[in-house]
Amino acid sequence: MTDRRRPQALLVMDPAHYRVQFHEPQLRRLRELVELGEPALTDDLDAARARRRLREVEVLVTSWGCPPLTAERLADAPRLRAVFHCAGTVRSFVTDEVWRRGILVTNAADENAIPVAEFTLAAVIFAGKKAPFLAQDARRHRDDWSYAARRGELSNRGRTVGVVGFSRVGRRVVERLRDLELDVLVADPYASPAEVRAAGARPVELPELLRRCDVLTLHVPALPSTRHLIGAEELARLRDGVTVINTARGAVLDTAALERECAAGRLDAILDVTDPEPLPAGSVLYDLPNVMITPHVAGSLGAETRRMSESALDEIERYLTGRPPRAAVTPAAFATGA
Repeated sequence: MTDRRRPQALLVMDPAHYRVQFHEPQLRRLRELVELGEPALTDDLDAARARRRLREVEVLVTSWGCPPLTAERLADAPRLRAVFHCAGTVRSFVTDEVWRRGILVTNAADENAIPVAEFTLAAVIFAGKKAPFLAQDARRHRDDWSYAARRGELSNRGRTVGVVGFSRVGRRVVERLRDLELDVLVADPYASPAEVRAAGARPVELPELLRRCDVLTLHVPALPSTRHLIGAEELARLRDGVTVINTARGAVLDTAALERECAAGRLDAILDVTDPEPLPAGSVLYDLPNVMITPHVAGSLGAETRRMSESALDEIERYLTGRPPRAAVTPAAFATGA
């Protein structure tokens, strides 16, 4: 590795995320691949020291907390050729100027999809058993477990799971559900029907999926076109007792409509994301016994985030050895993806 060209690089991310994502193994490998000047890390590209450093760098290594790469900031980076993102979406900081300059952008969304899919798999299984809601019931029914019967059939076998969005996460969820005796439906107008079938599911239109599913799980990005994709009309199509799982983005689900359905006791919900996030303190969803809310923990946290750092380091190595990136973000994908 010592005879390999090492480009000048700058880490651009929140220092707290840097401390989690870069432990000694990741830092050692990073130093083998690139030259880190002073400062090596910043979350303020407008600071004088960072602006001077930008003039030298060929590579940015980014994560959560990277400020937008505006035309003004990129004017300070004439040598910049590549941005390697150690997290999922780059939507918060990649601008049109990045594409105009032809700068390579990669992300670690595939790696971030892994824990989200794992969390969703657990949520689907728990939904079949109504486990989160029975756990709340147990606090009020301490001397008699017959309350479980009031939650209906507590089984996963033969249930129908509706997956909305055959995204990185949605695909992984489908693949993990293959080991269960479930009927899995996928609604995604952009997905290849052949690929959906190969993953172990059946492609259907959204109205049919809503009409048939016992569990609804959402895996679409937050775009103007997906805002309230599941609204009052769509929720009304669901049968009584369906569990709605959202580990995607809060805005794809109409919060007010869900509040009404859950408050009526018609639907249950497992929510790792909400709109807004967090919900207002007065939201009825906090107090309902048929709703489970977690504080956006399905995605990569702790050691899981270092999986994404290692993916970015792999991409840097591919860049340096002239191999094509595995996870390049293109303008076309940027328009429809997370």
